[in-house]
Amino acid sequence: MNTSKWGFLPMRHGIKLSKKQPPKTGQELKRMSDIPYTFAVGCIQYVVQCTRLDVAYALIVTSRYQTCAGEVHWSAVKTILKYLKKTKDMFLIYSGGDLILESYNDASFTMMIPSPNQVCIQAEWWCGCLEKFQAGYHSGSTMEAEYIAASEAAKEAVWMKTQQITYQDDVANC
Repeated sequence: MNTSKWGFLPMRHGIKLSKKQPPKTGQELKRMSDIPYTFAVGCIQYVVQCTRLDVAYALIVTSRYQTCAGEVHWSAVKTILKYLKKTKDMFLIYSGGDLILESYNDASFTMMIPSPNQVCIQAEWWCGCLEKFQAGYHSGSTMEAEYIAASEAAKEAVWMKTQQITYQDDVANC
């Protein structure tokens, strides 16, 4: 890792990961048993929860394969770690202006390996910074997935508005 080139993106474009890519030979199984894949994914998850939402999607993709991780999966995790190393001095800055909440959500059909699903993506922006990023799968119709995505965004907006009111009351009482 120390001698590798630093990553410019948290995930390589066009990478296809699946559960059909586990280690196949005895040598690959031995090598992967010595690799701390689950530990690395857990560390990245901690970083995402605390400060680095920019790697959330890459984490979501790689965390699916903790029980069947192969070389391709480990390479994807190393790409995230390289990106974090390159961008370690970056951080979120919340503007001092109005507390504005923006919510974006989408549900779209995807041909993910091994089965097609609806992908629901939700992003919450607060004061111009990404506050929450969430992605999940839904096996129903596109319309049902859109309704679920909209419902989740509405719930999150209500919760964020409650936080905003509480924050403004706390500032006013200082």
